[in-house]
Amino acid sequence: MGTTLKWFFLIFILVLLFLINLSFGSVDIPLIAIFRMLLLQEAENPIWTSILMDFRMTKAFTCVLAGSDLSLGGLQMQTLFRNPLAGPDVLGLTSGASLAVSLILMSNAVSFTFFSTGTPWAIAIAASLGCVSVFIIMLAFSSKLQDNVSLLIIGLMVGAGTSAIVSVLQYLSRAEEMQTYMLWTFGSLGGLNWNELLVLTSILFIGIIIASASIKSLNTWLLGDLYARSLGIDINRSRFFIILSASVLTGGVTAFCGPIAFVGLAVPHLVKLVINTSNHKVLIPAVLLGGAILLLLCDILTQLPGNNSVLPINAITAMIGAPVVIWVILKNKRIDV
Repeated sequence: MGTTLKWFFLIFILVLLFLINLSFGSVDIPLIAIFRMLLLQEAENPIWTSILMDFRMTKAFTCVLAGSDLSLGGLQMQTLFRNPLAGPDVLGLTSGASLAVSLILMSNAVSFTFFSTGTPWAIAIAASLGCVSVFIIMLAFSSKLQDNVSLLIIGLMVGAGTSAIVSVLQYLSRAEEMQTYMLWTFGSLGGLNWNELLVLTSILFIGIIIASASIKSLNTWLLGDLYARSLGIDINRSRFFIILSASVLTGGVTAFCGPIAFVGLAVPHLVKLVINTSNHKVLIPAVLLGGAILLLLCDILTQLPGNNSVLPINAITAMIGAPVVIWVILKNKRIDV
């Protein structure tokens, strides 16, 4: 299959899954009616228009944006650390967001009743602040460290520390508070409105700009620090912008959708099976498409046919992502950290 044909294949799959995603839901809407509404024609049932535009369309776009965000962040982290098992949350950003959200939803456990306002925007702001806080901490460490391996280990330790605090809060909190927090950790793609989608789109746009400006340094990072220095790459500056891009992308998705696992880890490997290249000028757009495709597929699989129940998105992403991780380990025989 030629390269051009592969690109058309990815775009075709994306459009197809987008339309299939719009047709899935508890209310049966004929596919022909969906096409008419997309062409701005009047629907037979006015309720269908409201369901399509205010829920299904926003959910489908959330899948596209969140999948692209996480996949691009994962690609950058795997390149920076030269570790195929590095994901977008490897720096502890997701754990920082989880800690901040747990302080909102389970703050009664530490007698901070004032903060127990679990509105969607309060949770989004808290998650953003948690990601930003961890990002600042990691930047402080990166300025002191000369190698990425040490930074990776510190990121894992920061994540472990924040997770420990969350565990203490869970132990001290009431059952209903813990349940609310647990539901958030399952991830959700269906709760965004058009204004929140605009914010998520802006985050993706910023991340793409930074990643595109870092293409040269990303390509040189593949061969290590010394090679990058020999080509005149400013190591500290390059690392700062790569971490900034991944942090913005991961933090934005976590803020609005919760912690969605495995997408950023699995997609770069799956895309490289289709687009066989290590050039980030090609990989970045391919990974953006691949992430959107995977999360659309996962969202479709969460909706049980003939049943109004919806599975947690993280359950499906784990079912797909875990075999990919096993395959990566078997393929590489050993993982250098």
